[in-house]
Amino acid sequence: MTEAHLEATISQRGVLFAETETILIVRRSTDGGWELPGGRLEPYEDAPAGVHREIVEETGLDVHVDRPIHAASWRNDTDRGRFAVYYRCVVPASLDVDVDDPVTLSDEHTDHAWLLPETAKDRLSDVQQEAVSIATEVHEE
Repeated sequence: MTEAHLEATISQRGVLFAETETILIVRRSTDGGWELPGGRLEPYEDAPAGVHREIVEETGLDVHVDRPIHAASWRNDTDRGRFAVYYRCVVPASLDVDVDDPVTLSDEHTDHAWLLPETAKDRLSDVQQEAVSIATEVHEE
């Protein structure tokens, strides 16, 4: 048994699938990096409700949050512990992201893109690439 346990910031993120089979990625305002939308839970908040709230706050999208599809822990570039849970989410069919892009970004992000999963993975961290791969497999079932 290991004596040193992971101390980490916990976050939840969504892999948002549109009808066009594209997924949404957003660009952080802090460092310009790309990520999947999501964030941290509030105290005593239900996990699926928390990821839904974060997605609405960051993108303005009222998505259907499906089930968790991936969880991972790692250390970031500054050696801080991180733990994230990723959910497969579906954008309502009534929102045509190609015709009338419904995204309204919060101040946390400066840009967004609807991309095919393989293209989106090129912009994401290794952990988020894995979440997209798993979510895509689940989505195709």
